[in-house]
Amino acid sequence: MISNQQDRHLRAIPKTDSVVDQIIDEFVSRHQIGKAKYGTDMDRTDLTLKEWLQHSIEEKMDDILYMQRALNELERLESGK
Repeated sequence: MISNQQDRHLRAIPKTDSVVDQIIDEFVSRHQIGKAKYGTDMDRTDLTLKEWLQHSIEEKMDDILYMQRALNELERLESGK
């Protein structure tokens, strides 16, 4: 039998399809990287709701930059330049 302490760290996730499985693995990996880098996780209580929203806005701004960069590269490849 798994203790309550162990249960918080282990869970059975059924295999689905390759895309969903990949995303689940990436979420777990990002959690581990974030925990090592920042020493905390998403259960932290030191941020206000406003701070959480600000972090989210900044992440989305970064994502837009990444998408634009990828789009520029795709357009460059399609144009043969």
